[in-house]
Amino acid sequence: MRFNYSHSSQQLVISLMIGLMITVLGQVAALGQAPSAQTPEIQQMLKKMEQLEDEVRALRQQVNSAMLASKAPVAELNAAVNVPIPGAKATGQIEKLKSGSTVDFYGYVMLDSGNNFGTIDPNWFDVMRPTKLPAFPGEFAPNGSVFFGVRQTRFGVKSFTPTPAGDLRTLFEFELFGTGVDVGQTTFRLRHAYGELGHFGAGQTWSPFMDIDVFPNSLEYWGPNGMVFFRNVQARWTPIQGNSNVVIALERPGASADGGVYSGRVELQGVTPQFKWPDLSGHGRFARHWGYVQVGGILRKIAWVDENPDKFNLSGTAIGWGVNVSSNLNFTRKDVGKFQVVYGKAIENYMNDAPIDIGVQNNFSNPISPIKGVPLPVLGVVSFLDHTWSERFTSSIGYSLVNIDNSNAQAPDDFHQGQYALANVLYHPLKKVTMGGEFQFGRRVDFSSGFNVNDYKMQFSFKYDWNKGFEF
Repeated sequence: MRFNYSHSSQQLVISLMIGLMITVLGQVAALGQAPSAQTPEIQQMLKKMEQLEDEVRALRQQVNSAMLASKAPVAELNAAVNVPIPGAKATGQIEKLKSGSTVDFYGYVMLDSGNNFGTIDPNWFDVMRPTKLPAFPGEFAPNGSVFFGVRQTRFGVKSFTPTPAGDLRTLFEFELFGTGVDVGQTTFRLRHAYGELGHFGAGQTWSPFMDIDVFPNSLEYWGPNGMVFFRNVQARWTPIQGNSNVVIALERPGASADGGVYSGRVELQGVTPQFKWPDLSGHGRFARHWGYVQVGGILRKIAWVDENPDKFNLSGTAIGWGVNVSSNLNFTRKDVGKFQVVYGKAIENYMNDAPIDIGVQNNFSNPISPIKGVPLPVLGVVSFLDHTWSERFTSSIGYSLVNIDNSNAQAPDDFHQGQYALANVLYHPLKKVTMGGEFQFGRRVDFSSGFNVNDYKMQFSFKYDWNKGFEF
């Protein structure tokens, strides 16, 4: 709703409302000197005064919005509304107008502990990632290990400021879960650094191709392996905002490749990736009381250049694409189903747990390019149920899958399929405190070696949330 008041009209309306309040206060003061038999009338007048105060407060907010939209000096409005009431103390005057801006600090401290009955890459000791399970017998330590960590601990700051150009929102958030060069460590890691004005935003945040609402209410940090899950640097446009929305973005490109059985060859050492175009992604969401359905898509171009001074030419390009259909369905007031199916080619780096985008394929009929890179097809599935037993107890149970169609020159022990499942019971003694236990399952299947492995974990976690907001 939009209000278009002139400055004189603003003062007139507010003065009339304040005049009514002064009249009511005068009547209340007179009645206060009357006999006690008039007490019900006093109560009625006090109630009327409270209603008038609410109306003045609502009117002040409306005028504030109009002043911001018209860029009128806020000092003029303050002068109009800060009129003293006869007989009232200075501190009882109408409060100074606020801009409507807010800053919220939030986060949580979280301890994860448990027992891994199998074995996994030691750098990923506190998560369940099928790609990090052994690719061959004895690759990692013997089965069985206890783990403790606080790497899920998180801190964030978000702000909101109304402006004539639209709402200005910012988000800055980090955690202690080290990855990349800090893999396995407890260290600061950026999650979000994002700003948005009206319909346009820029920075690092969730890719529009993904749907964070599919993530289950779990203790395990990494989450379902078949889920699209990627925070990326991007510039985005949201032409339709709200529960039902449309988002389009240009994202920072990137991809990974595998030399397969030729990974040790010198001819591959001079082949370097090339990204000339950003990734184009987006989604549309349709929401109603029963939940929502979201359809996301992505289109990308991946290239690599052979810079070796030899007779071979191993340069090439690939088009990556994907379609992601996801949903939350409110089966009952206490049961929410979370589902996703994604399929595409060369989109593995957007997946939560899939290794490479480009694989190697034999091309012996061409002596100049005896091998070539090809985009690897990938299928991801997520199916979870979040259940609320009572105000204090909740649970989540579900299954996820990633399946990759490998190229014929990949190594026999390259990743082919991963499965993920969990079930938990969580206790909330207070609104901001969570503790509970969770059983986790992971399975890895190799491409053609015939090797596969299962892993099982029990995790116990304690989480303490906090937040503090300021308005000015």
